[in-house]
Amino acid sequence: MLNNKKIVVVLPAYNAALTLEKTFREIPFEIVDDVVLVDDASKDDTLEVGRKLGIQHLIRHDKNKGYGGNQKSCYNKALELGADIVVMLHPDYQYTPKLITAMCSIIANDVYPVVFGSRILGKGALKGGMPMYKYVFNRFLTLTQNILIGQKLSEYHTGYRTFSAEVLNNINYMADSDDFVFDNEMVSQIFMKGYDIAEVTCPTKYFDEASSINFKRSAIYGLGVLRVSVQHRLHKWGIIKAKIY
Repeated sequence: MLNNKKIVVVLPAYNAALTLEKTFREIPFEIVDDVVLVDDASKDDTLEVGRKLGIQHLIRHDKNKGYGGNQKSCYNKALELGADIVVMLHPDYQYTPKLITAMCSIIANDVYPVVFGSRILGKGALKGGMPMYKYVFNRFLTLTQNILIGQKLSEYHTGYRTFSAEVLNNINYMADSDDFVFDNEMVSQIFMKGYDIAEVTCPTKYFDEASSINFKRSAIYGLGVLRVSVQHRLHKWGIIKAKIY
């Protein structure tokens, strides 16, 4: 705990057997109270690795529900456990768990209700091996999103996010997509509710075992991101009434 806030780390996993242990071993258990692993019908032995590591809260989807569907199970379980702060961390070891203490302290001390680990602040993304086309894609989408949503994040696409339970309880994340655009719909909901998001510089690692989506899926994701951003602006203007808000 930090400042008497219960901290739960959630790991949305898909084929993470090769990287799960590395990720788990770096979690700062001096402040983390519980870990939740949700295995989205992996084809490897992700769940078995989780059992061997002693992760107490294991959930397996019999059918693949998608990245967003996985996170919904993660957050539902964390809130069920009475979390005050929820850390969403990819178990592919692309993001270092060593920043959990810093990110949680921002929320535990009531500075910000949401904290993202940003690969773009500083030189973490390219230094860590992010492909140039993904970096350019990330920068273009983030610029467009900032303009349409009226914010100033360095990136909207990180897989390292920390939330206060208040935020999760006050946005309707269950209405969001089960696919990758889930993350951006959540961000849109958070800003629509008037919450602010802080960012912490985060190094990143790109290697064969780290999860990633191919160019085609990236293009589909990009179009979804633009749709969410336009939807946010139109809803804000009162032109449409989007169900996710």
